[in-house]
Amino acid sequence: MEPMQPVYPPASSLAQAASAQGPEAELHIVFFCMGNICRSPTAHGVFRQRLAQAGLLHRVRVDSAGTHNYHPGKPPDARSQQCAAQRGYDLSDLRARQLTDEDFERAHLLLGMDWDNMALAEAQCPAPHRKKLRRLTEFCQRHDATVVPDPYYGGNEGFEQVLDLVEDACDGLLRHVQQRLAAQA
Repeated sequence: MEPMQPVYPPASSLAQAASAQGPEAELHIVFFCMGNICRSPTAHGVFRQRLAQAGLLHRVRVDSAGTHNYHPGKPPDARSQQCAAQRGYDLSDLRARQLTDEDFERAHLLLGMDWDNMALAEAQCPAPHRKKLRRLTEFCQRHDATVVPDPYYGGNEGFEQVLDLVEDACDGLLRHVQQRLAAQA
């Protein structure tokens, strides 16, 4: 007997639920990388799905951004979308944008993919909000990685590695969010 594959909500319902999320969400999480077309939208899509499966999408606002404005309004890299789709994630509704001052003010947690982008975000972030900045890999449970490497200039194996790390970290992040929401109740 083959193991059961997870059943994911249709992407259209995830996108509709995500667009219905307003500023009243109890937690707001922003994932960020350099251009917001590979790593951060992958994390956005994976975590959005984890929240939907846990019945928490209405309580947690999820977003992604880039430290650079290289690809404003563009969808995620085709290779990111293809690898994500093979694992049941739809990133097609996501669009690149740059990290803004409002992100630092409104978000409860801003999760960077690597040290360079963390340094750029720290330089831009007002001092009172710097405690919100963390690396996504801090939430990894199975992988011993300090960063999610940029797959842009490599082959498909880099995009698969990104997904491996992001899925692991999103599982740990979900546990963290569930604990935080329970503490707030």
